[in-house]
Amino acid sequence: MRVEQLEYLAAVTRLGSLRRAAEELHLSQPALSETLRNLERELGVNLLERKRSGAKISQGGRELLPHIAGVLEAVDRLREAADEQHHISRTLRLGTVNAATVTLLAPAIREFGVAHPSTQVEVVADRQDGIHQHLGEGGFDLGLVSYLRDDDPPPGLHTTELLRGRPIVCVRPDSPLAGLQAVTVTDLLTQPLIVMRSGYVMHRYIHRLLKGRTPFFSYSADGAEMGKLMVAEGLGAAVLPDYSVQGDPLERSGAIICRPLADDTTELRVVIQRRRTHSVPTAVRDLHAILVRRAAERRMRRVPTPNTPT
Repeated sequence: MRVEQLEYLAAVTRLGSLRRAAEELHLSQPALSETLRNLERELGVNLLERKRSGAKISQGGRELLPHIAGVLEAVDRLREAADEQHHISRTLRLGTVNAATVTLLAPAIREFGVAHPSTQVEVVADRQDGIHQHLGEGGFDLGLVSYLRDDDPPPGLHTTELLRGRPIVCVRPDSPLAGLQAVTVTDLLTQPLIVMRSGYVMHRYIHRLLKGRTPFFSYSADGAEMGKLMVAEGLGAAVLPDYSVQGDPLERSGAIICRPLADDTTELRVVIQRRRTHSVPTAVRDLHAILVRRAAERRMRRVPTPNTPT
């Protein structure tokens, strides 16, 4: 059974004759008649009364009309919903820990917007546990989070590695640490230190690095972006992933500079995550693919930690 067969029968009923229905539908009368005969055979009901003067809806056909109308109304609602979904903006929600590199995310969103002009992207800053919760509940479509090398991602999430990096010390050019080739933990403890709040991977890392020792003075920041701004304002030094600093406008302008940590081999990873599901919306799949490709391009042109003194 095809939808057009029901639409043809509805036209015959509305116009009162097979001939007028054929004219309106731009079909030959024999073709319309044969289409309706096929429907009659499938339903086992004579839908039309055929006489020398023409054909019109039968009594059996009239009894089926409410059901036919219900099917056609449902088809119309389906078409309207599909059309509305196609034209109305959809919002794609992406959670990020802010250490997951704005210099990767912003260009990817710009490229995505060219291919999906009607899809809005909402970037929400959150801590790692919050992003995992929202991904699991369906509140986020994608999540960008950072891990230490040995961390295991949640098994319920599909995880793709984007970048690898190392912790670096971020300071102002006039900081006493700026003149060092590499910063030791002892050096770091002599300056005010900006640390990430609990829930960020760099919070765990800095406590592991200091091994219980206390910095000269410390501030708490909610994410790498705030940490970089606080460094630029001269409040202290921050230990951040190199991929969250390299290419940042503050780093490019010279407002902040980076130094490697001495005798530290810690490896960090930034990954893109989504919920494991058989059906992934096209927009989500496309943004995911753009981020993976741009991360690969960035790895190809990656340079050593910038601003090393000569």
